[in-house]
Amino acid sequence: MFENLSPMPADPILGLMTKFREDPHANKVDLGVGVYKDEAGNTPILACVKRAEQHRIDTEATKVYIGPTGSPAFNQLMGELAFGQDNPALLADRIRTVSTPGGTGSLRVAADFIKRINPNSVIWVSDPTWANHTALFEAAGIQVKTYPYYDHQNKTLKFEEMLATLGQISADDVVLFHACCHNPSGMDLTNEQWDQVIALTKQQGFTPLIDMAYQGFGDGVDEDAYGVRHMAANVNDMILCSSCSKNFGLYRERIGACSIVAKDSQKANVAYSVLLYVVRCIYSMPPAHGAAIVETILGSDELKQQWLDELKVMRDRINGNRAMLVNKLIEKGVTRDFSFIAKQKGMFSFLGITPEQVAQLQADHSIYMVDSSRISIAGIGNGNVDYLAESIAKVL
Repeated sequence: MFENLSPMPADPILGLMTKFREDPHANKVDLGVGVYKDEAGNTPILACVKRAEQHRIDTEATKVYIGPTGSPAFNQLMGELAFGQDNPALLADRIRTVSTPGGTGSLRVAADFIKRINPNSVIWVSDPTWANHTALFEAAGIQVKTYPYYDHQNKTLKFEEMLATLGQISADDVVLFHACCHNPSGMDLTNEQWDQVIALTKQQGFTPLIDMAYQGFGDGVDEDAYGVRHMAANVNDMILCSSCSKNFGLYRERIGACSIVAKDSQKANVAYSVLLYVVRCIYSMPPAHGAAIVETILGSDELKQQWLDELKVMRDRINGNRAMLVNKLIEKGVTRDFSFIAKQKGMFSFLGITPEQVAQLQADHSIYMVDSSRISIAGIGNGNVDYLAESIAKVL
């Protein structure tokens, strides 16, 4: 069976991680990996998570299966966090949520759900989008197409082109949107643009699938959910994939959620039965530990406030790094306009340099980023920003 296998290409980010680890350069800088890092370059466990884990250890009484839906308390609290407690769709009992193994697991559940209910659907993703989006949907047997999104030359949205393409999409298709902190561009829709997109979604009748991996990393927990909440309140059908990896720092616990919004409660129940069948066929039961941590935090006023405070520290650091890099580039004599970096949101931005300049940064200065010049803003700090800015100035 294995005689004629050909090796698959290595993931470019994983390859960068290996090269970075093996590089002996004292001032090496890793801007490739998409995880939050503090000023010391570490990805610490949040204090609220430590407290919730201790509570879990003290109170857990069994390791029996949790069931395909996951924890009902987690699902309810995640639904309220994403959609808002007063969302009309939530109040009308139109939303059903299941726990999943991370945001990636949520996306695969959504993909198989779409394939089962409409095998001929096309899913449209932004150009560019998270690299794994396309692979996930194609692995489920769904055709993937793109709609215009980021203008690399002008460092802005191709919003009119985006609307024009969305206006041609069939009601049988699915369109994937990023809720906030667009990966990889950092360029988000404004609330006014969201309103236009939602109106067009209603007009065309296609199903929106919103990926929310960074709630709280942009402007705030509620602010970042504007598109999710207004879309759910205004369309009949919708899918939401959410993750606790970034905003709770629970990367390796692999906990996320997949929510479906249907026209009414009865249709939601039918869709939910299909969703649970899909879950049963992929991994049967979700992991429990991460969900228990999150529900403990969100279910406690004290721990939730501590989480919001810690999340603000991470958000402020990311936003501060953006402004700091822009200012340092100016300080180092760079005349090219990099001000767009400070205006974007979330963990990522395109630096806007050529693949040759990316390669030169790595070869001559031990600064690591993917060929597209997408950088992880969390990799910047007071200790390396001068060296980073100087190095960028040298290759421009």
